[in-house]
Amino acid sequence: MTGRADRRVLALVPDLMDRSRLGRAIEVVRTADELASVVTAADLVVIDLSRPGALAAAGRASATGAVVVGFAPHVSDELFAEAAVAHITALPRSRFFARWPDID
Repeated sequence: MTGRADRRVLALVPDLMDRSRLGRAIEVVRTADELASVVTAADLVVIDLSRPGALAAAGRASATGAVVVGFAPHVSDELFAEAAVAHITALPRSRFFARWPDID
């Protein structure tokens, strides 16, 4: 990932395989409620939008000024549309992980 080394990156990515693909030091939060309690200090928030409560958490994170990027299965058309309405950058899982090194 490019960008500043001092950026605080939070991830609401419960799946261990997905988290391992992020390949960098990130702070993992386990629930949308936990994310809400620490998001104000984040520069970048990564969210698995397919998880319950994740889209609402993404919207709250976006409102703090953090860059929010979410991913979901490529067949999640309705979820992608809802994310767009909430001004959340949302990508299919495969595209997200292919672009992850350049996301900042």
